[in-house]
Amino acid sequence: MTLTWTDLITLDLAKLNESASEWKTAAEELAKLHGTVRDGLVKKSEAARWEGANATVTREFVRSAAKEVDGLRREAQGIHAVLADAHEELTGIQKQAKALSDEARRGDPDRGSEPDPGLLVSDGGGGKVRVESSICDAKGPSQRTQNMIRWYAETLAGLVSHAAEVDAAVTRALRASHGADPYNAGHAEYASLDQDQLPRAMKLAALGDDAKPAQQAELRRLWQSLSPDARAQLWTAHRGDLIGAGLLSPSVKQVAPDRGSGRHGAEGAEWGDWITRTKMQGLVVLADGRGLNDASRNMKHYLDDTGTPMELPVDKMLTDDDGFQGHVDRRHLLNHEAQWREQALAEYERNGGRPVAMPVETPNADYSFSMAENPNWFYAVGSARSNVTGVVTVVPGADGKPAVGLDYQVNVWDRYNWDEGKGVHIGSFEIPDGEPSRQHKVGLAQEFNMAGSGSVQHYELGNGAAVPAPEDPGRAGERSDPGRHARDGGGDVDR
Repeated sequence: MTLTWTDLITLDLAKLNESASEWKTAAEELAKLHGTVRDGLVKKSEAARWEGANATVTREFVRSAAKEVDGLRREAQGIHAVLADAHEELTGIQKQAKALSDEARRGDPDRGSEPDPGLLVSDGGGGKVRVESSICDAKGPSQRTQNMIRWYAETLAGLVSHAAEVDAAVTRALRASHGADPYNAGHAEYASLDQDQLPRAMKLAALGDDAKPAQQAELRRLWQSLSPDARAQLWTAHRGDLIGAGLLSPSVKQVAPDRGSGRHGAEGAEWGDWITRTKMQGLVVLADGRGLNDASRNMKHYLDDTGTPMELPVDKMLTDDDGFQGHVDRRHLLNHEAQWREQALAEYERNGGRPVAMPVETPNADYSFSMAENPNWFYAVGSARSNVTGVVTVVPGADGKPAVGLDYQVNVWDRYNWDEGKGVHIGSFEIPDGEPSRQHKVGLAQEFNMAGSGSVQHYELGNGAAVPAPEDPGRAGERSDPGRHARDGGGDVDR
């Protein structure tokens, strides 16, 4: 039976907690019994001055009984550990699922002039989650609402999958712990669910580039399930594979900031619209010639009318604009450095001074590029949202003190659209307000999503070092870049 969203929301975890407590009590009582048998019966049997067949059989029986009681104790301890881990993890997953479902239903009625409507959440079958707008709009849901619907549906379905995987891990661990012989206790021993989940994560990570999207998604969920100690083992063994599997992909909402220009092709094109299109095609060439390469490329993609997503060159954005680099440093790194260091060191101490790894992620933060200081990125994206995802590790340092490091990447996203009141003015070339956005309405251009992540950087937390900056990508995307034309898919613009 496939776990559903309703199953997850209504799961009675109090019973699981009660069962874990009962097994804890059983383990404690068996430990007392084992002590009594070991220190009483076994010692007396071994010390007794008697010989013969009866003595040999009795001694072996007492030893076997003591061993069986110890096996029962170890099995009970393992079952308690597995059930306690499962309760803690499923409680967190269920809490997150309930909170996100409630958040989706509420929407954001206080969001300025464009409130986010409440969404309807229900089972979609096969572990999927159906999310729909609660408002019937003749124009259809806005682009922002469509993005919200997709994000909630995918995120909630991921939580359902995560809960199902935890349940499967518990089942495997209990079967291995109990074994196939009901009269012989003490098989596989478990101190936590890590013993089931870490080998699976190692196996998936070892696939590297051969891992399929579903396997990569499972690996990312396993990463969340593992203890800080197990994460450190996985990170040390497969850092590159984990990064390649999208371990640092952002989980925060990546949605359009507004409803955009409306439905694509909702109106018929008029003569003036074709004139505007010709102007914008000329502007693509002009901007490219003036060194506004990213603005030129993005506008060309808009006019190509495909609507396909485009990758943002985040390292280039950071090296091109000192203000943006400073925004990332202050908002996403320096503001969280002390808290991350403190949390990671606490985990390190709890783990007895052994290496630990802790995932971190910052909230969304907007940044607006200046037309005066950076017209290239002003016209390429305008304002964009960003966050930082990473892994904080603590390992014993050479001097005996713990070393706290952060491996992180900067993530940026936006939707390329033209607001109603926006035009463009480069040099003496001007397109009046509203005309660029109309190209989408009449089907001559199409808005598209843009997203990208920077290269992974390493930063030592708490030692006063400067935040690292990515290497300058150099000619990438410029007129002198020999691979640019092919990478952009060709086109009719002379490079």
